[in-house]
Amino acid sequence: MPDDPASRDKRPTIADVARRAGVAPAIVSRALSPVRRPVSQEKRERVLKAAAELGYNQNPLARGLATKSLDLVAVLVNHLNDLSDLDLIDPLLERIQALGKQAVLIRVGETRRIEDFLRNSVAYHVHAALVFSDFADAQTVRELFHSDNVLMLNGRADLQSARIVVDDAAGIAAAVERAAAQGARRAVLVTGRDSSLVEQARCGFYRNHCAASGIVIAREIQGDYSYASGLKAAAGIDPKDVPDVVFCTSDSMAMGVMDGMRPTGLRPPQDYLLYGFDALSRSNFDAYDISTIGFDKGVLIERVALFLKDPAGFSARGELHEIRTGFVPRGTG
Repeated sequence: MPDDPASRDKRPTIADVARRAGVAPAIVSRALSPVRRPVSQEKRERVLKAAAELGYNQNPLARGLATKSLDLVAVLVNHLNDLSDLDLIDPLLERIQALGKQAVLIRVGETRRIEDFLRNSVAYHVHAALVFSDFADAQTVRELFHSDNVLMLNGRADLQSARIVVDDAAGIAAAVERAAAQGARRAVLVTGRDSSLVEQARCGFYRNHCAASGIVIAREIQGDYSYASGLKAAAGIDPKDVPDVVFCTSDSMAMGVMDGMRPTGLRPPQDYLLYGFDALSRSNFDAYDISTIGFDKGVLIERVALFLKDPAGFSARGELHEIRTGFVPRGTG
């Protein structure tokens, strides 16, 4: 066997494999592609033999970028502009990488038709797609990413997609009962994006449980889950007619409400009760000891990991498809 520079001091390349097999580099790419591509069996075998002799292993990320396939995981979000996003997405990406996969984080923003957003983008063939964005439906995601391994976390699953549903009802019921037990009878509800099916259901739970507990929602103020929208909501609350309780559908908005009410001299829980949502790790600082609703993000991340390891098996295990929230009492009510 002739001496080959690829065997000394450097990792072998596709060009090295091509020389050893006596084929063009394009044939090597086809023969080693995880997606079936046209190449004769005789040439495929020569390429595989040469690759084995040289100890050639493709870098998975480079292979994915070249072939638009493999162990890529598409993560679709609306945006990353509030603390709840940071609280979940960073550890989720770390877990995906620990599985030997690479995440492609796709920020959809406020685009209501995801295919419009992605039409001119690179269409990756991915191992799986995780869908948090309000605007993405399962069928469109399957078509865009050429994968049936789609996990819907936005309330828009269909019969062909896997799903994880966070049961907000239990945590909301406990929070409303807590407020009612402390004498609350009038409430303001500060909501998030109305484009979200999850948010629509969440607001419905607040309305139903408040009605059942004798609390009147005097006003609903729409925000976007951000701190800034919480400040804006606070500006819309008359300091001379303060509600007994302010329910916010994100902790970031609750922080904004709390700070927005400070100049009026009103502070929870002395002057009003304040409840957030998401159980952020950052919302229990001394300055923002906000009572909240949420669940263990680690549980969600591990269930996503189970899906990525075995999509078909995950879909068959119904007990994994739901996560219950709980009420986390802190200093504001």
